[in-house]
Amino acid sequence: MNISIFGLGYVGCVGAACLAKLGHRVIGVDVNENKVRLMNEGKPTIIEEGIAELCEEAHKKGLMSATTVAAEAIMETEVSFIVVGTPSSPEGHLNLNYIYTVAGRIGRALKEKFAGEKKPANMHLVAIRSTVLPGTNKKVGEIIEQESGLKRGVDFNVVSNPEFLREGTSVEDYFNPPLTLIGTDSEYAEKVFREMYEHINAEFICTDIKVAEMMKYVNNTYHALKIVFGNEVGNICKSVGVDSHKVMEIFCKDKQLNISPYYFKPGFAYGGSCLPKDMKALKTLAHDNYVDVPVIESIFQSNENQKKRAVQLIMNQGQRKVGILGLSFKAGTDDLRCSPIVDVVESLLGKGFAIKIYDRNVKISELTGTNKDFIMAKIPHLQHFVTADLDDVCKNSDVLVVTNKEKEFEDVLKNYPNKIVIDLVRQWKEVNYDGKYEGISWGDINQNHEAQNEEHKMNFKQTEF
Repeated sequence: MNISIFGLGYVGCVGAACLAKLGHRVIGVDVNENKVRLMNEGKPTIIEEGIAELCEEAHKKGLMSATTVAAEAIMETEVSFIVVGTPSSPEGHLNLNYIYTVAGRIGRALKEKFAGEKKPANMHLVAIRSTVLPGTNKKVGEIIEQESGLKRGVDFNVVSNPEFLREGTSVEDYFNPPLTLIGTDSEYAEKVFREMYEHINAEFICTDIKVAEMMKYVNNTYHALKIVFGNEVGNICKSVGVDSHKVMEIFCKDKQLNISPYYFKPGFAYGGSCLPKDMKALKTLAHDNYVDVPVIESIFQSNENQKKRAVQLIMNQGQRKVGILGLSFKAGTDDLRCSPIVDVVESLLGKGFAIKIYDRNVKISELTGTNKDFIMAKIPHLQHFVTADLDDVCKNSDVLVVTNKEKEFEDVLKNYPNKIVIDLVRQWKEVNYDGKYEGISWGDINQNHEAQNEEHKMNFKQTEF
């Protein structure tokens, strides 16, 4: 495969050398003449373990060269990578000028390429390898269309292909990444990139363009969070004479909860008898020992914000009659202690909503001890709102709020069409609903767009927080 790489910095140099190692012919493009000279001499533009040997090998095989002229590279290749920097402004915004400048150069070069006598048989593919925010891919496509006069999806296409490289181990990471991710809606582009990466030791995932654009930011923010969390735990441990490394070594041995996909799903707030209590205890321990732990302290407020988000989401629907499907803090239990939906119900009742609640696990007459004390302090007349009849709640409510993943809620969309369904737990992976469906922390997944976009008129004046 013939590939051009725009940008011969850290990621571009590694990509060029590794793609050549896979047998592809690579042409690097950069405005820096020194980088171009180094690559044409078979030398790397960066210091990185193993890269010098790869560049030398590629040079000897005639698989790697470089130029400052974009048109030269575009003419001789079918795939072009954009791998230029995306620095931050003082305010934290991305500076995408380098990306857009390269897009313009590619567009003008493609205009020349497609105007020739030998018009390419297949569309030219442009892959954004740089770390960019959602929406950049679309803008790059628009710039190329404007500069080339060509049509996206016909003459060219733009895919997102974020890198997952770490400095110091980038060559190893290139050949053994956690996954290979492509964002595209083009079957042809997916086929080409599957072929390009067929010898890479990782799962190949093809997804939506915006999902692919978002992934690097989510990954890196979580990596930063892990570092800061470890440091805050270490600081608390030191203040009470505990070996923090032993604590975290044992912490990392739990592959069922701590180091696992469990809990890593956007949804509703946490609750129950353990997490809120233990969170407060650790935060108080830090405070008592004069240890500043801003990340740990922020967890509680973020959780409270998610409850407020749920209340506002329900209020925004403009309907008074609300059915709550699930009252306990999670499915399969009657534990109401610190259940986040209890706070939501309490808030809605205070704003004058007509509430009906169904939870097959919660029987008011059987509540005892701290469980009973908690709910009676929050909602003293709970028995007036709870019913054992799911059908009654669903039929007599305009808005249905699904709060936990009980199996009996799976047929709600099928059995009760034309309702407004608020999903706090992603009860359904895919939705094709005749009414309106909205998740608390994810975009529109309802395939029935006509029903989804239907306006539901407000019949009361909303109250803001």
